Amino acid sequence: MPQTLEAQQRVPTSLAGSRLDQAAAELFAEHSRERLKQWIKQGALTVDGRPGKPKDKVAGGERLELTATLEEETRFEAEDIPLAVVHEDDEVLVIDKPAGLVVHPAAGNPDGTLLNALLHHCPGLAAVPRAGIVHRLDKDTTGLMVVAKTLAAQTALVEQLQARTVSREYDAVCVGVMTSGSTVDAPIGRHPKDRKRQAVHPSGKPAVTHYRVVERFRAHTHVRCRLETGRTHQIRVHMAHRRFPLVGDPVYGGRLKLPPGASEALKELLRGFPRQALHARKLAFLHPGSGETVAFRAPLPDDLLLLIDYLRDDHEVMR
Repeated sequence: MPQTLEAQQRVPTSLAGSRLDQAAAELFAEHSRERLKQWIKQGALTVDGRPGKPKDKVAGGERLELTATLEEETRFEAEDIPLAVVHEDDEVLVIDKPAGLVVHPAAGNPDGTLLNALLHHCPGLAAVPRAGIVHRLDKDTTGLMVVAKTLAAQTALVEQLQARTVSREYDAVCVGVMTSGSTVDAPIGRHPKDRKRQAVHPSGKPAVTHYRVVERFRAHTHVRCRLETGRTHQIRVHMAHRRFPLVGDPVYGGRLKLPPGASEALKELLRGFPRQALHARKLAFLHPGSGETVAFRAPLPDDLLLLIDYLRDDHEVMR
């Protein structure tokens, strides 16, 4: 059944002069400002019994009434898909996503997704928009994701993501030998000619990636990336922009480059590496329940461990 929300608050004089959506965000803090803005536009949040606009100013003393319906995720089926649960409590669920698992149903992937798996693992997530998903990983990127189990937790996590206070670190293996780490501060938007790709573009949204060298090989580098922003394909685009594309990246990787003199085993591994060599290794955020910082780590998956071992052996043999 859809969840009906009913609440009311009196605007204090301390918020006099604020926009209606700003005041609502203060008074109904368990909901995001964007969601409240939509409810204002729909007339689900009224001022003294009358509809308003998000930009309207409040004078103080007004009665804000909220009557809204949260639709359950009934259009998606719960599916018994195994999940690697790293942590779970009443507010959040942290999982280690495998390669090949799409996060959210779409035209080409109507089922068999992480969302379907979440609805089976925790049926109560049907009452939370997007089954509690607050951020995504690409289909073939592995590693940590946090899922909100309540509406309040989802609002808190989304606000942390928007404020860039969630710490996200990734391991990646890039083509080319880096001399040192650096920061890429370059806006990302839709590719002007290929709508399925992203690109560094002046009209894109701000995007910042910090990276440092973990280990150098003869023709590759293991790097650790830290995101400030969370744009689509951000690390893949930024590393390719710096001319260090990720091993196995089918979209941004460019022409395959094999180290001269490499063993046939390494060449075969590089030719057939089935995905972009990217793994979300660490995730830290303020817990929506306790308010304390919590941090989680996921070890490198077997395919990346094998790749790094082969590159390390090649480096040692050819020294």
